[in-house]
Amino acid sequence: MPNQDHVRKVEAIVISHTEYGEADRFLTLFTREMGKVRAIAKGVRKARSRKAGHLEPFTRTALVMARGANFWIITQAETVDAYQPIRENLLKTAQAAYVLELLDRFASEGEEHQSLYRLIKETLSRLTEEEDTFRTVRFFELRFLEKAGFRPEFFHCALCGAEIQAEDQYFSALQGGVLCPQCGSMTANVHPISMLALKYLRHFQRSDYDQIKTIMVPAAQQNEMEKLMQYYFAYLAEKKLNTPTFLREIRRHPQEDKGEIKL
Repeated sequence: MPNQDHVRKVEAIVISHTEYGEADRFLTLFTREMGKVRAIAKGVRKARSRKAGHLEPFTRTALVMARGANFWIITQAETVDAYQPIRENLLKTAQAAYVLELLDRFASEGEEHQSLYRLIKETLSRLTEEEDTFRTVRFFELRFLEKAGFRPEFFHCALCGAEIQAEDQYFSALQGGVLCPQCGSMTANVHPISMLALKYLRHFQRSDYDQIKTIMVPAAQQNEMEKLMQYYFAYLAEKKLNTPTFLREIRRHPQEDKGEIKL
């Protein structure tokens, strides 16, 4: 029998893929059992390949992989959930791409993280099922930050420690949280945050999903919360994220769905 360490059965979410050689495809996967891994699907671009449709981005798939000299080699693949409504809606496609970009930027290779895997799976399911996905993405961001060790401080000034009062504040990515007006006015590179947006962020941070899924956040605060989260993630990633620009373009030029979107 093959050595267990050299052949693995895993469940994975496909983060991305790139062309490799004449017929192969190089994939980045986030697996339930092994965390983030990179693997090769040999011959997957050939017309007769049976694996290609099971290895598209956003797909949750059951895999059999064999360890190669440098990378895992995918020998079998079967779709568990294709999250089809995401593929048929351009805004949902962009939001799912944003979720997976954050996952790819911050997850370390080879580190099992089953609670993070559950969060990604639940987030893709919510993007699939729900019409208004603002809450889904903000909830994901805050839970993801917590699991990554970057939980933002929303209740006390991150510099002086004073309890935050009911007034407009500042947010410092460097300090990892809200600054009171006095500290914020004397600190460089801060992001303003209104009292109302902070109120919603606090509620999202301390509540489970069932407690926030019916909350209607006004458009102005939605925009403010999204910009703040993307500012914080860009700072943590130490480089500009790609997908927020994609999201902005979609909102600037809305269009009707035209069937499945090729990724």
